[in-house]
Amino acid sequence: MPTLDTHVELAKHGKGNLVADGKHIERVIAELVRNGSIELIFARDEQKIAEATQLLPFGMRVYVPGLDLMSTLGRVRALQAAGFDPVPHIAARRIASHQALRHFLDRAVQECGVRRVLLIGGDIPKAVGPYSDSASVLRDGVLAEAGVREVGLAGYPEGHPRIPSGVLDAALDEKLALASSQGLGTYVVTQFSFAPARIVDYCARLARAAPDLPVYVGMPGPTNPARLVRYAKICSVSTSLRALINIGFKAVRLLSHTEPNEQLVVLARYCAARTTCNVVGIHVYSFGGFLISAHWMHRMDTEVSR
Repeated sequence: MPTLDTHVELAKHGKGNLVADGKHIERVIAELVRNGSIELIFARDEQKIAEATQLLPFGMRVYVPGLDLMSTLGRVRALQAAGFDPVPHIAARRIASHQALRHFLDRAVQECGVRRVLLIGGDIPKAVGPYSDSASVLRDGVLAEAGVREVGLAGYPEGHPRIPSGVLDAALDEKLALASSQGLGTYVVTQFSFAPARIVDYCARLARAAPDLPVYVGMPGPTNPARLVRYAKICSVSTSLRALINIGFKAVRLLSHTEPNEQLVVLARYCAARTTCNVVGIHVYSFGGFLISAHWMHRMDTEVSR
């Protein structure tokens, strides 16, 4: 497995418009990791939160997905007590009612110090309640009313399998306008991709369309190839996944993990080559486990800080 130093050395001598030396790339990598975020996907990982405080910066954003909002409240509370900044997922189509959402938000804000949420559509074909998409939650005004101050929005470097790119762009513009009208800050968290070039192309396009919009670039944390492929299918990361599968599972094993070092270096090159950059940090999907991903982030930071 190539080390981070190997990837940085290749980046220094590779093709492209890189205008930064290896040390500059290393500094950018450290900033992307320190300013980044991570997901606490599995409920069983709640017991690992205390140990993660020794690996991750104080106040780092930790995202908490869940099929049922109230079931995530314990993890949100534990993260806040440990000194992290908990960010619950709000999946619009999975919310049963306005009252259910408001009840959760009131408790999350008042009891757990939540100030931001990640607003997503929710991958089910039919809404179980009044919210058909993430924009409809913003139109309701419930986030601002409950005390939420910032909203994360989903970005799709590979597009969406069921939504045309033009519709995605228009929906993002609408959500940005709705949030702004309510005094809510906004930023984008991207879906992960196996093709780093797609990620930097998406960031560049977003920088042209909304230069002041912060972006956190999604990356899959260390995991085994079989699990990664399974989550890629669930998350609709289709284009780059098909390309890897077409050249054989052996290539998937070699290219797609164990660790996303290459993706991190490519992203750092993108940032280092620009005087201003819309990318704030990385966002790690901890498919292999919260603590495993936390160890990887810690190592990426300390390796380049030596």
